[in-house]
Amino acid sequence: MNRVDRLLAQILFLQSRPLCTAEELAEHFGLSLRTIYRDLAALGEAGVPVVAQAGVGYSLARGYHLPPVSFTEEEAAALVTGGLLVERSADASVRRPMGSALMKVRAVLPRALQAQMVRLEQSMAATATPEQPARRADLTLLQQTLAQRRVLRFSYASWGKEDATQREAEPLGLIHYLERWHLIAWCRLRKEVRDFRADRMSRVSMMKETFEPRADFSIRDYIQSMPRPELQAEVRFTSLAVDRARREWWLGIVSERETPQGTVLTLASVDWKRLTGWLLSFGQDAEIVAPLSLRLQLVKAAMNAAGHHRKKPKPC
Repeated sequence: MNRVDRLLAQILFLQSRPLCTAEELAEHFGLSLRTIYRDLAALGEAGVPVVAQAGVGYSLARGYHLPPVSFTEEEAAALVTGGLLVERSADASVRRPMGSALMKVRAVLPRALQAQMVRLEQSMAATATPEQPARRADLTLLQQTLAQRRVLRFSYASWGKEDATQREAEPLGLIHYLERWHLIAWCRLRKEVRDFRADRMSRVSMMKETFEPRADFSIRDYIQSMPRPELQAEVRFTSLAVDRARREWWLGIVSERETPQGTVLTLASVDWKRLTGWLLSFGQDAEIVAPLSLRLQLVKAAMNAAGHHRKKPKPC
């Protein structure tokens, strides 16, 4: 990105939020703080009304806006791709407003670019269908409680417990991991920050009551404090199976190396049980190289599965 494009992008960044810090600008654009300060000074010299609040951050003077910006062909293609992925993998509460937002964007595009987007949509597809949990909180509602700092009331079914408990919580963040959305919130019942899986939440409602932000909480710090996979296993996959392994193992691949017998992946894991169950689905296309304890555990699991299926099935 050349300097002119970078300065324009920084104006758009400042225009898109009421306030931001130099550190946030530096992180977003991958620049040093020194470069950010130089760029902000250059914008001021060019007549852009950048307002600096000591110890708080930067903003654009009230009423200042750039004229509508046209999209490039690459940006339009990115919108089509993003819309397709959201349609196939996002929560239904997000798909509807996403579709509406894309329609508004397309309405301001030049005719030629609109036609290209139509042709691109007709030429792209995704076959992945998201799993629909039986119980699910409306993701848009959770986002609203975060943005408005409103107290949330819901019923929560904890893991391994049949009866749900009634909760009131102060939402602090949303994290997507292990194929589920998780609401991080201060639970008034437990008197601590808790992790609530959105698909275990029911009868969710946003209360009128608001709350003050917790100065000692940061979503980034929370993510850093989450348990990291400490176990590692070396597994050899055949050439037909290794691509699937790379796509599916969400806890991380530490390293990989090629051997005459196949590709050995070093897989990170938080426990052997989860990894064992997944490796069983590969049959003879996966072989545990190390550790021996995991190899023995998989043998035991396979024998138990075989013994279970030798039994006569119970009538339905």
